[in-house]
Amino acid sequence: MIALFAVGLSLVVPVGVLIAVGISNETGSSASGNQGAYLLRITWFTLMQAGLSTLLSVLIAIPLARALARRPNFAGRQWLISLFALPLGLPPLVAALGLIEIWGRNGLANQGLALFGVQTPFSIYGLSGILLAHVFFNMPLATRLILPALERLPGEYWKTAANLGLGGLTLFRLIEWPAMRRSVAGAAGLVFMLCATSFTLVLVLGGGPAATTLEVAIYQALRFDFAPNRAVLLSAIQIALTLAIMAGLKLISAPTDPGNTKGGGAMRPDVRGGWPILPDAALIGLTGLFVAGPMTAVIFAGLAADLPGLLGDPLFWRATATSFGIGTTAALLAILIAGLMIRARHSVGDPPTSTGLAMLSTLSATAGSLTLLVPPVVLGAGWFLMLGGGAGQLAAPLAAIITVNALMALPFVMRVLEPAYQTAMARNGRLALSLGVTGFDRLWQIDLPAMRKPLTTGFAFALALSLGDLGAIALFGSDRIITLPWLLYQKLGSYRTNDAAGLALLLGIATMGLILMADRLGNHGREEKR
Repeated sequence: MIALFAVGLSLVVPVGVLIAVGISNETGSSASGNQGAYLLRITWFTLMQAGLSTLLSVLIAIPLARALARRPNFAGRQWLISLFALPLGLPPLVAALGLIEIWGRNGLANQGLALFGVQTPFSIYGLSGILLAHVFFNMPLATRLILPALERLPGEYWKTAANLGLGGLTLFRLIEWPAMRRSVAGAAGLVFMLCATSFTLVLVLGGGPAATTLEVAIYQALRFDFAPNRAVLLSAIQIALTLAIMAGLKLISAPTDPGNTKGGGAMRPDVRGGWPILPDAALIGLTGLFVAGPMTAVIFAGLAADLPGLLGDPLFWRATATSFGIGTTAALLAILIAGLMIRARHSVGDPPTSTGLAMLSTLSATAGSLTLLVPPVVLGAGWFLMLGGGAGQLAAPLAAIITVNALMALPFVMRVLEPAYQTAMARNGRLALSLGVTGFDRLWQIDLPAMRKPLTTGFAFALALSLGDLGAIALFGSDRIITLPWLLYQKLGSYRTNDAAGLALLLGIATMGLILMADRLGNHGREEKR
């Protein structure tokens, strides 16, 4: 109950503040005319860029997943699939810097185009840059979600197809598409939601008012214009949009990423050696290069930066201490809340013995997902208005940032801890009761040792999310509150790209190290369960 109350209060209070501000500031005249057109334009651009990003990501992911399914045994396949997991844990600011290094005006891509006589360089800023960044993040995710559906196809399907002489489009239409269409729909819905709620990439690569989404407009309304009335309207639209997308995802039932896939073993009639292998090899190689390029560029640019000077800067260490302090506190808070809610859900019995217990179980199950309904920038906007902008304050803005980051990590932490908790209870629950080990003794002697690896995985993942987050700190960042993402954003904004590259490398190493540790612990836990 305490955990449910804490989550509810953390969501209701900022949203309630937004509603109260909206009611107190009569919007009749201000919401009409120019502001009405502005809201429509921002909403349309948010939906349009999310739709185009989803379309591009899925259109590339489908043939890529087919190519990977057709070629299960080439050297480096597992490395490539592991590479496709890395963008999910890469801080958006770091990825943006890597994309600028490759696709910026003086980047490698435009230098290559100049060699072929192309005079007009590709622009990384505006809609084109937003789409490019979203495809970089979401095409690998969509591929990893679609690929297992093809690899689970029984070998008899391919034998029958070979006997019937099926190939090409007929094979895709009759065998592959029916197997993958549900995964494609789920992946498309998930990618659309991620793109519709994207903040950092649009903030950095949007390039101006013409390419602004709802979340960036909320930030601009509060940080630059201090127009709370406009921020409330934008927040209401964003919440309604997120709710609609989540309802759609619930109907679609989005697939889950199973981790590293092993590849199918069945012989397929459309797999041939020689020249026919070239299209698959080209697609796999180009997409691998597309994903690896920006990350490699961050490494080289960071190594070329003045790292000793950066490490000798007191501001860097202050930002590092603040980032790890916020991240550690937020991760511990997320684990505490997740643990209490999971324990409450599974302590009511299966099935629950009363209506009240059934309601408690349902609320515990849905509370974590409800945090996805209100994006971090919208939550931050509510806290920002409640604290009057946080000017001259320190403890309250820090508490707001920690709360937002903990809520952001909560669904992922619950997803890691709940299966492990169920397994531990199935193994140890009855034995503990028979021995009379209860309360704190059971928690300390049985539950915590059994949950050590999942807890470490959840902590590492939550800490990595918090370290790379710019959403909450963007509203409260100041000379008194500086984190590594905020310092990196300031360096980029002042065109100190050398320092920004060094910061991006260090931040990327920290977050990716945590993500890889969480992934390895998670895979090890799944193997132990088997």
